[in-house]
Amino acid sequence: MLGGTEFVGRTVTEAALARGWQVTVFHRGQHGPPPGATALHGDRSAAAGLAALATGEWDAVVDTWGGAPAAVRDAARLLADRVGRYVYVSTRSVYPFPAAPGLDENGPLVPGSPDATVADDYSQAKRGGEIAATEAFGDRAVLARAGLILGPYENIGRLPWWLNRIARGGPVLAPGPRDLPLQYIDARDLAAWVLDGIGDGIAGGAYNLVSAPGHTTMGELLGHCVRVTGADAELRWASPEAVQAAGIQPWTELPVWLPPGEAHDTLHRGNVSKALATGLHCRPVGETVADTWQWLQSLDGVAPQRPDRPAVGLSREREAAFWRQVDQGGWDGASSPR
Repeated sequence: MLGGTEFVGRTVTEAALARGWQVTVFHRGQHGPPPGATALHGDRSAAAGLAALATGEWDAVVDTWGGAPAAVRDAARLLADRVGRYVYVSTRSVYPFPAAPGLDENGPLVPGSPDATVADDYSQAKRGGEIAATEAFGDRAVLARAGLILGPYENIGRLPWWLNRIARGGPVLAPGPRDLPLQYIDARDLAAWVLDGIGDGIAGGAYNLVSAPGHTTMGELLGHCVRVTGADAELRWASPEAVQAAGIQPWTELPVWLPPGEAHDTLHRGNVSKALATGLHCRPVGETVADTWQWLQSLDGVAPQRPDRPAVGLSREREAAFWRQVDQGGWDGASSPR
């Protein structure tokens, strides 16, 4: 496991250990690996940073790297003759925006270079990583193109923000429509698919790795947040038009949510038939919400935050300003208590 101490990497590592697999975690040493894993230390972005991987053989490597593609290139080249297959956790963002509803793995791709030493553009960096893995491993490279990833250990803050906001109680700005379909993957289901694929010898190539479109809805997601927190919270549903008229930003200020349109279609309406046909199973949203809340409570509500990603969520002041404007009749049909 290249990484293996945070969110997706940690989830994959723990799942492999639970299967009785022998797992080696290569990381910088900033966070402790799961108990039972063998730890090797190194910094992929530094000269000679892969020295700890100069010897050894493994059945498979799982790589979640999202930085400069040259780091994937160097690791894949170094390991190509000593590893059976290379699973690179990529992203559906490698498809140019906007992506048409129902787009499968054969859609057009953004440009990317395996030799790039910077990651100014996330989509192009991930595409460069895909190319690097494929050049080194050929049909032994599996490209897991994930979308929105949720679940315990999340260090982006999307579902943790909603849980903490709803736990605070009171009227909660819930962006509608309530039946807005969502497509995502629980990190544990991603891990299970990856490990099953390694064990079963899944064919190389790209796989869109998220749930089926409409696996849940915005209303179901937030409703489960209310239930698991037990909070005295009132979801007040606001129309997409009202939210946008207030200048509130989808995705960043209201995590997970995108209004109907191109952005929503791109993220939440991808074709995942290939992954489903190879055994992808996605657990109910209520389980993801409940387990994330349990994990969050173990941290006193303070989720880890990746230093290279800005914090997400609507501030108290911005939400209060929205309700003041609604009370003054600022936006017709802005909200309705539920």
